[in-house]
Amino acid sequence: MTFTIARTPYSSPAARLLCDEVQAEYVVRYGSGDMTEMTDADFEAPNGDFLVVYDESGDPVGCGGWRAHGPDAEMKRVYVRESARRQGLAKRIVAAVEESAAAAGRKRLILETGPRQPEAVAMYALLGYAPVDAFGYYSAEDGSIHLGKELATDLPH
Repeated sequence: MTFTIARTPYSSPAARLLCDEVQAEYVVRYGSGDMTEMTDADFEAPNGDFLVVYDESGDPVGCGGWRAHGPDAEMKRVYVRESARRQGLAKRIVAAVEESAAAAGRKRLILETGPRQPEAVAMYALLGYAPVDAFGYYSAEDGSIHLGKELATDLPH
């Protein structure tokens, strides 16, 4: 199957559908959704970006984005629908988010995840993410995992 990653407004129906699904998954895993405050404007250039993965039928199957967090970029809402998992899409989404943030001049990408997402924790470790100082809404939450990665600055424009 062929997949396409495209910039898509965070306010779009495709992005909303996928973000609602990831929130529902958080409820199953943690008992509630992500309470981090976010707005549509957080994901607008030049201070953010949101990407949606579409399958060859044009259906949205995954997403991820970044928003400004001081001088850093904070990755949010990396998600792949169950029907499209185990095909490397999450890694492709992370790479696309990294490229977008680097192209916008961000030097580091940070994220927050949790222990009930072991597949995400393992993927981020494999991709070179390492512990960083706690930040954001869950900075004092027991078990919250805060990771970061320096971004390549020599990406072609």
